[in-house]
Amino acid sequence: MRWPVRLREVRTDGTEIVLRPLSRHDRARWLQMRAENVDWLRPWEATVPTGPETPIGFTRLRRVLDRAAREGRLLPFVIEVDGLLVGQMQLFDIAWGTRWTASAGYWLDQHATGRGLAAWSLAMLIDHALHDVGLHRVEVAIRPENTASLAVARRLGLPDEGFRAGLVHVDGAWRDHVEFALTAEQLGSERLVDRLRRAERSGAV
Repeated sequence: MRWPVRLREVRTDGTEIVLRPLSRHDRARWLQMRAENVDWLRPWEATVPTGPETPIGFTRLRRVLDRAAREGRLLPFVIEVDGLLVGQMQLFDIAWGTRWTASAGYWLDQHATGRGLAAWSLAMLIDHALHDVGLHRVEVAIRPENTASLAVARRLGLPDEGFRAGLVHVDGAWRDHVEFALTAEQLGSERLVDRLRRAERSGAV
C-alpha cells in the first residue's frame, strides 16, 4: 500500500471527484461540516458501547489517520468535488494474512447528497482497493433503515450477502446491518467507475 494517494475521476457532466488525504488546509471546512451535520450523521455513525469518547482535535486526527495509513491499516480519504471538501471515504479494518479484505465506509455533507457523489466515491475506493492495492475483498455494511446508502450499493451492483444482526454499535445501541461485498474475481478487469460512466452516458442513472 502506498500513502499518500490521490484518486481522480471526471464524470460525464464534467464534475471532478477527488479522493485525497486530509490536509491541514481542510481544517476550517472540515470543522464546519462536522458541526453542521451532527444531527444528519448521528443515526449512521458508529459509537463506542461504553459511552461517548472525548472528541479528538483536528490536528491530532489528521496525524492519527496518516500514521494508520502509512502502517497499512487504513485508507482515510476525504471527498473533494470541484475543489470543495464534501465528506470522507475510508477503507478500514484492512486485514492481510489469509484474508486480504477490508471494509468501506463514508459520510457526506447533507447538502452534497442526491448527486450520485457517494456512488462515484465508493466506486473509486473499491476500484483502488481491488485493482491497485491488491486486496481480494471489500465489504460494505449498511443499516436497513439507510435507504440512500442501500441504493448506492445496489447502483454499483455489489452482491448482497444478507442480514447481520447487531453488527455495529451505532447511535448508542447495537444495530443490524445488511452486508454487501465484492471480490477481485467478481470485478475482474472491469472498474466500477466505468460501469457508472456507461450508465450516465446511456441515461440509466
